[in-house]
Amino acid sequence: MSEIYTHDLGLYVHVPFCATTCDFCAFYQEPPSASLVRRYLDGIARELDLVKLEARSPESGVPSPQGASPDTIFWGGGTPGALAAKDLKKLGELVRARFGGAAATTAAAPREWTVELAPGSVSEARLEALREMGVTRLSLGAQSFQPALLEALGRRHSPAQIYRAYERIRAAGFKNVNLDLMFALPGQDEAAWLRDLREAVALAPEHLSTYCLTFEEDTALWVKLSRGQVKLDREREARLYERTWAELDAAGFPQYEISNFARPGFECLHNLNTWRMQEWIGIGPSAASQHAGWRGANPGDIEAWLAALARGGRATEERVPLTPAQLAEDALIFGLRMNEGVDLAALRARGWRGMPARDFAEGEPLLWSAVAEGAPATGDTALGDGRETTTTSVNRSKRCRRFALPPRSMARVDELAARLVAEGLAERETKNTSDRLRLTLKGRLVADAIGGEILGALTSH
Repeated sequence: MSEIYTHDLGLYVHVPFCATTCDFCAFYQEPPSASLVRRYLDGIARELDLVKLEARSPESGVPSPQGASPDTIFWGGGTPGALAAKDLKKLGELVRARFGGAAATTAAAPREWTVELAPGSVSEARLEALREMGVTRLSLGAQSFQPALLEALGRRHSPAQIYRAYERIRAAGFKNVNLDLMFALPGQDEAAWLRDLREAVALAPEHLSTYCLTFEEDTALWVKLSRGQVKLDREREARLYERTWAELDAAGFPQYEISNFARPGFECLHNLNTWRMQEWIGIGPSAASQHAGWRGANPGDIEAWLAALARGGRATEERVPLTPAQLAEDALIFGLRMNEGVDLAALRARGWRGMPARDFAEGEPLLWSAVAEGAPATGDTALGDGRETTTTSVNRSKRCRRFALPPRSMARVDELAARLVAEGLAERETKNTSDRLRLTLKGRLVADAIGGEILGALTSH
């Protein structure tokens, strides 16, 4: 088999605090106060405990490894930097204690730990707290280096604050830094966008994320669009996409996903885990989870989230059991966002942790365990291709017996692949044991710039 899936586990923590709301932002957020932050941290502690209690999926009866440390951690928001240094430290202690034992120091170090920060929230005290807890990667929401464009977005920081924040991050010793940028902004022409790109490259980060401005409902920008104060220009968006891809590749930032570029070895592991449809646990109001055989999201309301926790349960909404067929289809759609595309042969042989036995070969046991290196494979929760294999991550050895997906689980994937090729949105390459599907240039533009709803229409049941 050409690819091995290691079943990495991600942890996402939503920190829903922002002093102000940017015009484009549709993420759940609240203005911080001392009492609300204290209640939020209490809620995080309760929810982390509940995650361990529900490790055995009620839908499938299949346990996930209890007490296992996440391979990747990502704190987003809002902005985690809205928390004071002492509160950031407390949040880190809660996470490490729940996943590593009684003491925070016993937690296995994640392969990657990312925290998002706004330029105005970067302080030496916050950076020291993040470094001491083991954060390895920072993502700075620059968006633009031009005052007029920042104002058009409703951003409250200045270009000077971006430079000052970046200097502090480097001085604090962080060696993996991402910069977020946005394009197709009101009043932004191609020359202005290229100036922003080149300014970001000059700072020499390890990673760059470039997002086309989208108009989400219930945002100030959506209101401006509905009133005709700003307009969409799809042709301009497509030009800016293509120019971005060429510009950053020439600058030493190869594209690995439609909106993401990195120096070799600095791709975001947490996001790769998500695009490949692995497992992740979402903690905090509005956080989504895909874990232990189910998918769902917490309500985007801190009071509703806290009320459910007080009753002894997580407030996951639209909680649905997952099947290998559904995950295989999602792995195709999200995997196609990556430049590497999707190896359909590897997908057919892939195992899915936490899935009911009825979805695989009838009567076959499903084995999965996260065990100490050299220990025998035990348990009843792994999946795959019929061979017992061992793969090793930084944290632990993982051994599982794997069983292939039945043909019915891949039927929809094969149908979608054929339709995407027929529409000129993807190309298929079969070589040796690989059967790889990648988006064409047209497909890459459709997938993001022209609208995910078109791919959604192709993939609808």
